[in-house]
Amino acid sequence: MWEKDQNIEEVREIRTRTNVYFGCGAIHKIEDVAKDFAAKGIDKVIVMSGRNAYKSTGAWAVVEKALKENKIGYVNYDKVTPNPTTDAIDEATKIAKEFGAKGVITIGGGSPTDAGKSVAILLKYPKETGASLYEFKFTPTEAVPIVAINLTHGTGSETNRFAVATILEKNYKPAIAYDCIYPMYAIDDPDLMKGLSPKQTRYVSIDAVNHVVEAATSKVASPYTVTLAREVIEMVAKYLPKAIANPNDRQARYFLCYAALMGGVCFDNGLLHYTHALEHPLSAMKPDFSHGLGLAILLPAVIKNIYASKANTLAYILEPIVKGLNPDASDSEKAANGVYEWLKSVDVPNKLKDEGFSDADVETLTNLAFTTPSLDGLLGIAPTMATKEAVAKIYQESL
Repeated sequence: MWEKDQNIEEVREIRTRTNVYFGCGAIHKIEDVAKDFAAKGIDKVIVMSGRNAYKSTGAWAVVEKALKENKIGYVNYDKVTPNPTTDAIDEATKIAKEFGAKGVITIGGGSPTDAGKSVAILLKYPKETGASLYEFKFTPTEAVPIVAINLTHGTGSETNRFAVATILEKNYKPAIAYDCIYPMYAIDDPDLMKGLSPKQTRYVSIDAVNHVVEAATSKVASPYTVTLAREVIEMVAKYLPKAIANPNDRQARYFLCYAALMGGVCFDNGLLHYTHALEHPLSAMKPDFSHGLGLAILLPAVIKNIYASKANTLAYILEPIVKGLNPDASDSEKAANGVYEWLKSVDVPNKLKDEGFSDADVETLTNLAFTTPSLDGLLGIAPTMATKEAVAKIYQESL
């Protein structure tokens, strides 16, 4: 019950590679960030966001005031969609270049953050495009400074070096990972997350669970990722039902935000494998499909696939949501079924067929998992042999 000793009104600094301002009211730390930008000569920025949340949460009113007070000019690109595209990244980069932006501020969930990271790179590489970035035609080592103001408790993108975008014409949804796109500052203010819809609340929290399950079981997992994974799953198991029951429960939002932040640090260290490699083709084929929902649907079948190879780890980290697992191969089915029962308990019983996928899509999805740039790297660090047959079976069992 250590959580009771935490004053959720006090803003803490959490130092990862990114300096994170974390806690209720943290949005006001943008005033210090703006002063630092002005002192560094960053006098123009592009603000990346979706259409509404950056304003409706109240974040923009605080950010705009801080920018004006510090004489930092800004231009806003507010057309970032879920599953951002390289076309949108190119459009935003063009606006940023013409304005003379020297930094990027993102306000939103993973999509504005990832799109903003991409723009930050392209501002340093004016001859490149979103497609050349996400098809690995060059290797960036520089980006303009990034500030990530997070509005969801899920992706952890505000704390790590990853970004994702879709190349629409190829149904590719690759992931990039470069040290130059660690945000300089991040703001995690749980008060900005109280307006998340019930579905968003569920899906983003399940995203955090997937991050740590993969990071704790990959070929590059460490004691650090396993420790973080158990803590993250415990927080989500405890506080997601509270946030569902009362969206304005600030303590629940605080600890779900903490779980997501730590989930981002966890997969920054242990990386990802099956569920993300297999989800990206789903939301590439259907850009309106929720990333977190796709991960939720795939997770039980992935657990079934990997349990025998990582039974000790999974029995430990899954204990908050699946009690009494034996650390041996015999509990593969119990683990998978237990995870599905937990998903149902938070009202996410969905299967791929419920979302418009069919048996006829399995071959296409499987091929995309192996041909989309970067996803082979994720499959290569899965704890079991990621053959086409194994991947197809996970999709099939998730239908």
